[in-house]
Amino acid sequence: MAEERAYWLAWTKISGIGPVLLRRLQQHFGSLATAWNATKAQLGEVEGFGVQTLEKTIQQRSRLDPEKFLSQHEQENPYFWTPADTDYPRLLLETPSPPPILYYRGEVDLSENLAHKPLVGIVGTRQPTEYGIRWTRQISTALAKNGFTVVSGMAEGIDTVSHSAAMKAGGRTIAVLGTGVDVIYPHKNRDLYQQILTAGLVVSEYPAKTPPDRTHFPRRNRIIAGLSRAILVMEAPIKSGALITATYANDFGRDVYALPGRLDDHPSQGCLKLLNQGASLILKELDELLKMLGAIPQLDLVDKSPIPEHLSLPNLSPELQQVLDVIACDALPFDLIIQQTGMNAGSVSSTLLQLELMGLVSQLPGMRYQKS
Repeated sequence: MAEERAYWLAWTKISGIGPVLLRRLQQHFGSLATAWNATKAQLGEVEGFGVQTLEKTIQQRSRLDPEKFLSQHEQENPYFWTPADTDYPRLLLETPSPPPILYYRGEVDLSENLAHKPLVGIVGTRQPTEYGIRWTRQISTALAKNGFTVVSGMAEGIDTVSHSAAMKAGGRTIAVLGTGVDVIYPHKNRDLYQQILTAGLVVSEYPAKTPPDRTHFPRRNRIIAGLSRAILVMEAPIKSGALITATYANDFGRDVYALPGRLDDHPSQGCLKLLNQGASLILKELDELLKMLGAIPQLDLVDKSPIPEHLSLPNLSPELQQVLDVIACDALPFDLIIQQTGMNAGSVSSTLLQLELMGLVSQLPGMRYQKS
């Protein structure tokens, strides 16, 4: 694993090699270390390696020592994960283009994988109305108090409100940046940034000292969607970046929720569009939203007595029971669960999350599931 980590980093320095091509390399050769030592002819067998990419790879590879480069890189960027690391967020790894390098700063217990925590993304406009601010604050607070981690982008507006409210409620939050993890943008959020470092994480696919760039922010939205079990769009005009996040979420099989607004309100037009396209409606009854997201009500007293083996299962909804019935004792892949239930990916993902939280199902590496 340590050797493979160096090669994940080294491959990112080769021009024209992005997350998708890196995944193809790994799948074709079995490891990026093996791919690094492959001949030109062998690399040419990988889909996406054209003549120019091959020439650049051979030239640039000869000038780079992966182990030395890793050592040098760690001096400025000591904290990062690659897909070779067990702490790399598992949900993100299952997306089509996971970041080869995910840098982080903040409070993180490396003995726990982020994918074990229920993460919910909250996104929206940089210029919210009082209505959007109020509901973002209420929903972020409710999520934090029910054990969810709130994920957002630390931008002005909805992002800032969601991070702040989650931390004020004693919860955990993750900010996905379009800069290096040591670069605060917007600068007015410097106090918020420091608070997040003590109550969560800031993460980015860009190395230290990377300044803001307008091309970075749409790309970082795929990370917000990839980390999250569901995306809540609070207020968003038609051309909002929040809709990009929602599109990624749909592509990744995540649930998308939108806050309704009036037909003539400009900040609500994007949300209304999402609702028209099938997004779930965020209603006033937040308990219903929490139930849909799979939250378990917090209790003051928890009975930790062993559960007798003969105890019957709780009464489950038809959808929960249908998914549970197809999962055998042996691990079953996510795709096969979709195939056998006939449900869509978003519904299966949401149902599996609820079953996990109820202790009836366990998730294994590779998006496989088995009965607990």
